[in-house]
Amino acid sequence: MAATLASPSRLQIASRVLAAVVGGYAFCWGLTAFGLAGLYAAGMAFHDAEHLSAMLAVLAYLGVFLWAVAARSQVRVWAVLLAGGAAMAGAGSLIQFALVA
Repeated sequence: MAATLASPSRLQIASRVLAAVVGGYAFCWGLTAFGLAGLYAAGMAFHDAEHLSAMLAVLAYLGVFLWAVAARSQVRVWAVLLAGGAAMAGAGSLIQFALVA
């Protein structure tokens, strides 16, 4: 007896693509903000920290994008990408606030 695979619905495909593109962007935006603030606070020059954070975020975006497409649980993908991005952006804001204050 041959095993049949259930094909995903259009909504599931759209959710996965949206998670990969938008969720990946949110996650990498938080990573960039956190990396920039952390590296600058550690003593790196601002533009060097900015460029290094952006380069690492591009690599992270590739990994996050592929993971979002390949992961089994869409709920976990959305939770990790949005919560992780928000947490890193918040931590970056706290570091920036500590540097200014």
